[in-house]
Amino acid sequence: MEEEVRTSSVECYVVVHNIAKRHNVGTLARSATAFGVTELILVGRRDFNSFGSHGSTSHCRFRHFHSLADARSFLKEKDCDICGVEITDDAVAVNQHPFTKSTAFLLGNEGTGLSSKECAICDFFVYIPQYGCGTASLNVTIAASIVLHHFGVWAGFSERSRDGNKFVVAERPVKQSGRNYCTETAETIIEERKLRKENALNGFFDESVKQDSPSNLLDALFDGE
Repeated sequence: MEEEVRTSSVECYVVVHNIAKRHNVGTLARSATAFGVTELILVGRRDFNSFGSHGSTSHCRFRHFHSLADARSFLKEKDCDICGVEITDDAVAVNQHPFTKSTAFLLGNEGTGLSSKECAICDFFVYIPQYGCGTASLNVTIAASIVLHHFGVWAGFSERSRDGNKFVVAERPVKQSGRNYCTETAETIIEERKLRKENALNGFFDESVKQDSPSNLLDALFDGE
């Protein structure tokens, strides 16, 4: 009976906070759709490159927040734990499945890992055990796939049906466009412009970039904190 409750009520989220390589978001979306992620949450920059998604971005729900604090508030309203994927002193191996309810996974950039600001919003941490000696870390998209698979096993998500040697893909619910970004209201676009100008004054961007250009606003990398 417990497993039935998990299957019907537990949700999974992935939080992406200014991932250095934008094409990783497309590959993350592919893993997210494969492993039953409810939403992929973009924090900071809201545009992304769909390279590597193989069309999966049309099956993935996206949500955008300007700051980690806003993303955390949303997830807490969902009664969701925030799990940092990072090797810390108190991190638990992901294959021990230390999950208790709906969980959002926050992954850091390859090499640098999670920042102190990102760690501060996490409720607990997991790490991926390695058994070989050839690398110190995994690509963020590979790490996400491993962690999300383990969560899906724990949660008891239903396995997708197969046709021959492939899993059955649903019809695309969203029309694809040339540019990929989280759509927002006029109010949030104004807020993004304000934050970008503030960050430019603080030296985060090249001030020669035209401030009011919509394309530049979409391409800008900002923390939103």
